[in-house]
Amino acid sequence: MSTPGAYFRLTRIGWVLAREGVVSAIPAEHLPPIARFAQKLAGLLARRKARYEERSGRLARAVERLGPSYVKIGQFLATRPDVVGAEFAADLSLLQDRMATFPKSDAEIAIEGSLGRSIDSLFVEFSEPMAAASIAQVHPAVIMRNGMREKVAVKVIRPGVRQRFAADIEAMYLVSRMQERFLPYTRRLRPVEVTKTLEQTTKIEMDLRLEAAALSELGANTKEDSGFRVPKVDWERTGRDVVTMEWIDGVKMSDIEGLKQAGYNLNTLAETLIQSFLRHTLRDGFFHADMHQGNLFVDNAGHIVAVDMGIVGRLGKKERRFLAEILYGFITRDYQRVADVHFEAGYVPSHHDAASFAQAIRAIGEPIHGQPAETISMAKLLTLLFEVTELFDMQTRPELVMLQKTMVVVEGVARTLNPRFNMWKASEPVVGKWIRDNLGPKRIVADLRDGLHAALRVAEAVPEIAARTERFSAEIMAMSENGLRFDAETAEAIGEAEARHSRSGRVALWVIAATLVYIAWQLA
Repeated sequence: MSTPGAYFRLTRIGWVLAREGVVSAIPAEHLPPIARFAQKLAGLLARRKARYEERSGRLARAVERLGPSYVKIGQFLATRPDVVGAEFAADLSLLQDRMATFPKSDAEIAIEGSLGRSIDSLFVEFSEPMAAASIAQVHPAVIMRNGMREKVAVKVIRPGVRQRFAADIEAMYLVSRMQERFLPYTRRLRPVEVTKTLEQTTKIEMDLRLEAAALSELGANTKEDSGFRVPKVDWERTGRDVVTMEWIDGVKMSDIEGLKQAGYNLNTLAETLIQSFLRHTLRDGFFHADMHQGNLFVDNAGHIVAVDMGIVGRLGKKERRFLAEILYGFITRDYQRVADVHFEAGYVPSHHDAASFAQAIRAIGEPIHGQPAETISMAKLLTLLFEVTELFDMQTRPELVMLQKTMVVVEGVARTLNPRFNMWKASEPVVGKWIRDNLGPKRIVADLRDGLHAALRVAEAVPEIAARTERFSAEIMAMSENGLRFDAETAEAIGEAEARHSRSGRVALWVIAATLVYIAWQLA
């Protein structure tokens, strides 16, 4: 049940979006009549200047006006073009997560409260913040390790951000419920489930211990990989509200001129970036889901270093096979196989015709053949694929949409480094190896091994299952002989609930009873 505060926040959201001309820019073709009327009224409320500006500028400015929580929500929705539409997702991707810094003294209080130690005992130096985002800000600091001074980066949670987000997400739930009720065609996108995902991922992002764990996991996965790494975590100085990690000296990947001046081969960097991302996705099933240029550095050794692991993605074995077989099917023009994979995975309802779906897939695949490889966008291909699946009632798959969005970003970074970069040639060593290892004879061996492990786990659990079944059977027999009984606590809770029934509740019960009697009399 939504609180009055949620309606107030929703009203504020609507006012800001109307004033910035965002509401009037929403496509009206699927809106019900009352919503179209409201949209026209909102157009009259728009600021005169906003009416003549680019729409992307309007949306980004409106979200930034709403505050840090909404910037985070906007960034999340930028990864969900299936929910907000490709154009709005592109607009939201322009959001700059740069906020005003909060005082150093507040950061020190947060660190000491989280770690239970004084700042002086943790750091030799703790400097003013160098950058702030919607959830946290980063401070340079110095620690002593083995008698040597070592520079570190300290990320500290923004004071009060959890409370603000908890209040703002309530308004998001209200919006998503209204969307499901008044826009039936969007129900397949499961907007309430999307909001739950947003709530969960942001809660995880606001616990900096989990970001540290993500850094540690990706670091362990990539320790043998060449050309890519992540910062090391200082666990002694990491807690719920603070994470301390290795300081990265390097050139941002957004600084193309800086990379050239440092003598780096831009094509090699682009190739390393794409291959690393695909390796993390296919081999490990765990990837950095926010790999934009601002989160990527090239260190002094020429390694790509990814920072800010607040958003990560995971793919199960089934999803990885799904992705690899789709890419392989497009490469070999085996569109029926691409279609069959969708049905085998259960992504497209079985009542649809596989041949018709294969025909739709062909409409995507055929135009790319005959084109120069460097002009074919792997991310664009996946985007078109998700658009076609909408025609066949494919349910939203958050993990696949996050993968697609991340691939768009990574591919964009690679093409910034080299506009004629050949994505397919760079990807082949990683995708080809994964297909050989997982879609050929090795797959059968791996499946047999996994099945054997599962059977052993079931065998180990058999005695406990048998004991539970026996207890359950005895309880059923006892209930059949003695009737259903409650313990004292349950009986007391039922009594309290009954006592809370209002007069209107009792009247409603009487009305229902009278209605049933009347229906029975009519049927007699």
